[in-house]
Amino acid sequence: MPEINLRQMKKDQSGTISAIKVGGELGLRMREMGLVAGTKITIQGRAPLNDPVALRVMGGILTLRNNEADHITVFVDGHD
Repeated sequence: MPEINLRQMKKDQSGTISAIKVGGELGLRMREMGLVAGTKITIQGRAPLNDPVALRVMGGILTLRNNEADHITVFVDGHD
């Protein structure tokens, strides 16, 4: 499985979070939203200018700005 930055993922692409590379309040907020290593995610879509990105996580939908998504690396499923 290749590892990429969450910002590089395309609509309907799925993967597993491998790392959250930020600390402080932003890192804490991401962990509180369930974004931790080992969590499965799917890209649901993006706003017209590609920011923010909508993720399906544990049956719910979260949105992240690209500058937040830059801190997340993902092992992607399949071949795209």
